[in-house]
Amino acid sequence: MTKPPPNQEKWLRRLGGDRRFQLLVDAVKDYALYLLDAEGHVISWNTGAQRFKGYSAHEILGKHFSRFYTAEDRAAGLPARALGIAAGEGKFEAEGWRMRKDGSRFWASVVIDPIHDEQGELIGFAKITRDMTEKRLAQEELDSAREALAQAQKMEAVGRLTGGVAHDFNNLLTVICSSVDLLRRPGIGEEKRERYLNAIAETAERAAKLTGQLLAFARRQPLQSELFSVRDRIERLKQIVASLVGSPIQLAFDVAEDAGSVDADPSQFETAILNMVINARDAMPGGGTLTIAARTAERAPSTGGGPARQGRFVAISIDDSGSGMDAETVSRIFEPFFTTKEAGKGTGLGLSQAYGFAKQSGGEIVVDSRPGEGTTFTLYLPRASREAVAKANEPPPVETGALVSRCILIVEDNEAVGEFAVNLLAELGQEVRWAADAEAAIAMIEAAPGAFDLVFSDVVMPGINGINLAHEITARWPELPVVLTSGYSHVLAEEGSHGFELLKKPYSIDGLTGILRGRRVSPR
Repeated sequence: MTKPPPNQEKWLRRLGGDRRFQLLVDAVKDYALYLLDAEGHVISWNTGAQRFKGYSAHEILGKHFSRFYTAEDRAAGLPARALGIAAGEGKFEAEGWRMRKDGSRFWASVVIDPIHDEQGELIGFAKITRDMTEKRLAQEELDSAREALAQAQKMEAVGRLTGGVAHDFNNLLTVICSSVDLLRRPGIGEEKRERYLNAIAETAERAAKLTGQLLAFARRQPLQSELFSVRDRIERLKQIVASLVGSPIQLAFDVAEDAGSVDADPSQFETAILNMVINARDAMPGGGTLTIAARTAERAPSTGGGPARQGRFVAISIDDSGSGMDAETVSRIFEPFFTTKEAGKGTGLGLSQAYGFAKQSGGEIVVDSRPGEGTTFTLYLPRASREAVAKANEPPPVETGALVSRCILIVEDNEAVGEFAVNLLAELGQEVRWAADAEAAIAMIEAAPGAFDLVFSDVVMPGINGINLAHEITARWPELPVVLTSGYSHVLAEEGSHGFELLKKPYSIDGLTGILRGRRVSPR
């Protein structure tokens, strides 16, 4: 699109300017400053424009400015859109790739302003372009360096995490495998048999707790929220805390009467408190003072450098008079497997669990510490409204007596777990059928409507997952209850159990019995 070279003097006079304006514009070398007519044809051209874009004035005057855009931007209609925005909104500003005469690209910052005559008629545009290529390349190099650093830090963290998990699980497996080998020896006495069985049970429970702490740190632990009073829950912990800290430490509680209630997982809450207590205890090997306090707060400090979060919170603090920590230790205190304790004195997961629980519950956890001045951890959880507390339902009645025999459909894709669950439920006097996936389960229910009293389904399965299966069963057979089970599911972690009963793996006989009696069961 080309017009005959314009009479610049005449056009500039129409703008109310003169040749002196053009001389001034020509003197600017760091910016491309030029004028367009109302259709986008180049009217004037300065030295900076020639330097950036490679065209001399006689080559470009009368040509349409769209030639400076890339082919893909021209095909998308961006030049016309830019003039339309400038004319309609009074200015167009953007950054993007532009073309030089030799076909090379440069990154440009562009401003287009509309020009009107004395009668208000649009007669053209003033365009300013700045070459930002060097700045963009520098930013890309900086972003690349940051990404490489982040990746290196990530790999370091993964390596530390993997090493920590392998170390702890290998220790646990050593106990379990050795106990199994000893149980297989002929002529083992009843006392030794009981001792080895207890060792296996206790070690398996520690392994389950270790997995739970890892998932809590990663905010991948599906929480089972309940509305509970913080004051009542801390009251229940007093005896356990006293046993944990021992007599050399003076224990004090300062829990406000109106500390309020929270909607959170009570088991994870207690675990977080006890993990912080243990950390405080270990910081005072020679004794000291430990204070557990709770109060209301109108905001929660941000741990990401941003502004504080406004709202109603319950602040639970664990304050000790111990050795304190330096700034470097404080910056790493919530990392998984980071610990300042001696080997074998801690996994480095306790405070990670507290951190993960706080974040996943919509709260924060902060630490204030200086060497020699003690440490205060403060857990902030959103405070439940009075209306929510008033509407809290009473716990359902617990069924007692012998278990009623039911026909249960187990849906489990793992063969070993499926066989174990079948045998476990059979030992509890239940009639059990087993489906290896959701499609098979639906077919079995369709083939024998009304035959099943309960569906007990894994969540993570190939094809239809357990949550989608539960929704379909509820829609088609609303009288058939569904209980879910999972060791880990990103869907559960992000969306919860969708209102279905959830029994976490690894589950026990007590856990299954609780489900069969129709009551919620706390995780191991």
